Amino acid sequence: MPFFLNACTSRNADVQDIDRLPSGLLIEQGPLLGAEPTTPLRPVVAQGIALTKSSEGWIDQRYNDAAGYCTIGYGHLIKKARCDGTEPAQFLQKISDAQGTALLVTDMRRAQITVTAAVQVPLTDLQYAALTDFVFNVGAGNFASSSLLRVINAKQFEQVPYQFSRWKMANGKILPGLVERRKGEIALFFDGQAVPKVLLSSGPGDAIDIRAGEQ
Repeated sequence: MPFFLNACTSRNADVQDIDRLPSGLLIEQGPLLGAEPTTPLRPVVAQGIALTKSSEGWIDQRYNDAAGYCTIGYGHLIKKARCDGTEPAQFLQKISDAQGTALLVTDMRRAQITVTAAVQVPLTDLQYAALTDFVFNVGAGNFASSSLLRVINAKQFEQVPYQFSRWKMANGKILPGLVERRKGEIALFFDGQAVPKVLLSSGPGDAIDIRAGEQ
C-alpha cells in the first residue's frame, strides 16, 4: 500500500506536494553496515521487488514528499530539497516504469548489503527479500539495533511476526500503510510455511516509529 494520502499542485505545474513517506534507507546518514561486496550481491527475487513496488507506490513525475524532498518513481530520492527545476535532465520529464524499476533496484542495494552483513543465519530467498524491503523502509541503522534482527539471529522465528508488526508508526501516528507493509513482509518471510500464531500482532503500546527506531 503506498504511503501517500493526498496531493496538491505546487508552484511548478508538473510538481506536486504529496504526503508520502520517504525511504528510511535513502534519507539516513552514516556509512554502510558491512563492507562493499567484491562479488555480486544476492539478488532480490521478483516477489520481493513486487512488495517494495506496491508499498512505495508509483508516481511517474517529480514530486515533493512529506519531508519536502524531491522524489520520483518508486520513492527514488532525487535530492534532499524541494523540486525546483534544477534536477538532472533525466528527471525533468515523466519516467517509464522500466526506468523507475531500474532506479529502485539500484536504491535497494544498500538494504541488500545491510541484510547480508547483519543476519548471521541462513535465509531463504523470500526471507532475504522480506528483510530487504523492511530495511529499505526503516533504514539500516534501525534494523541493526532492532529486536527483529536479534530474534532472527537467535533463530527464534516464532517471534518474527510480532517484531515485524511493531514497526507501524511514523511521526507519532500508526499508519495503515505501514501495517499493511508489515503484513506483506510477514507473509513473504513465511511463504510456504504456517505463520506462527503466537504473538501475531502487537498493540498500540509497543508500536515503534520507523523514524525514531527502537528505544
